[in-house]
Amino acid sequence: MHTSVKQLLNSALISADNAIADKVAALNTRYCHHSATAVMEAALQMDSSMAMVSSFGAESVVLLHMAAVIDPATPVIFVDTELLFAETLVYQTDVCDRLGLRNVQIRRAADIAEKDPYGALRFSDKDACCDLRKTRPLQAALKGFDGWITGRKRFQSGSRAALDFFEVEDDTNRIKVNPLAHWTPEDVRVYMDENRLPRHPLVAKGYPSIGCAPCTTPVKEGEDPRAGRWRNENKEECGIHVKDGQFVRTGA
Repeated sequence: MHTSVKQLLNSALISADNAIADKVAALNTRYCHHSATAVMEAALQMDSSMAMVSSFGAESVVLLHMAAVIDPATPVIFVDTELLFAETLVYQTDVCDRLGLRNVQIRRAADIAEKDPYGALRFSDKDACCDLRKTRPLQAALKGFDGWITGRKRFQSGSRAALDFFEVEDDTNRIKVNPLAHWTPEDVRVYMDENRLPRHPLVAKGYPSIGCAPCTTPVKEGEDPRAGRWRNENKEECGIHVKDGQFVRTGA
């Protein structure tokens, strides 16, 4: 019996998937005791096209600074959900100017006026709102890239507790790189202090984690840093980091 074209394609896809998984495993073994800067350099020097995704939030400037030092032309994708704090938009411009980042790509959803004309979707379905305004524009922006760099850290939430430096992204098979995976809040603070990096203005007002304005509240002393994100909701991710094609919903 002759092997069908479909079987050949499936076999090729499985082989490609295994190759990416093997590459990621090898990278994690090689860099398991390396610094965040070394992981960042490895990501930017891969024989693959890589982009950094940044929210320009409370701790984003650390990774942006590392990228600017290594290569200021690194593609940086910033998704403007059109529900962000005004302070975030001003901060984004200021950080790019100060660090000399030359390839910042601002993306917005093209169909907000059609699908959420009054901005009320967040009241009935927050996951759908995140999907419309952030996840879909980001996935469109990442087309053409083999991988992307994130600022996720193990201490941020339960779903990130076992985060590795390198991952295979579900569904797309892109490589996802998390240079700051093993950093603590103190590591972030020290790096920002030593490099005299500008703070997001909302941090001083009690916002240690910053997303869209309607879904972010100040955090009280002693609370988890991400407690202000989707407060009182069974939700801790916007949806750009998914598992098996589903939103991560493990609770804050």
